[in-house]
Amino acid sequence: MSNQDLNHTLPPKTCTIERLVTVPEDVNKVIEGKKTATRRNGRYADVGEIMVLEDKKFIVNRVYSQTLGELTDEHAQHEGFETVEEYKQAILSYHPGMPWLPHMKVWVHEFSPVIE
Repeated sequence: MSNQDLNHTLPPKTCTIERLVTVPEDVNKVIEGKKTATRRNGRYADVGEIMVLEDKKFIVNRVYSQTLGELTDEHAQHEGFETVEEYKQAILSYHPGMPWLPHMKVWVHEFSPVIE
């Protein structure tokens, strides 16, 4: 299945790729190669789309839905954290008052540097 075909099976984007990674600490993690995925409550990018952070390009390789309860420490490490608990505390600090609900669905966006 091509990336274009895959994108047709996904719901419409709810935001733009420019808003995918915006927290300065997270931007630094992406540039340093410590963060290769981000989770959002909506879909911000299509597979194959390019994200530019500080003049560096990153390509979106996968976009899929997941529940917070499915998160593993390995997923958290792709987010730039050591454990799910560390990731959870960071997310809750960004969104005061937001509950952490294991059944809550999020959109996972996985990306890698563009080699030019």
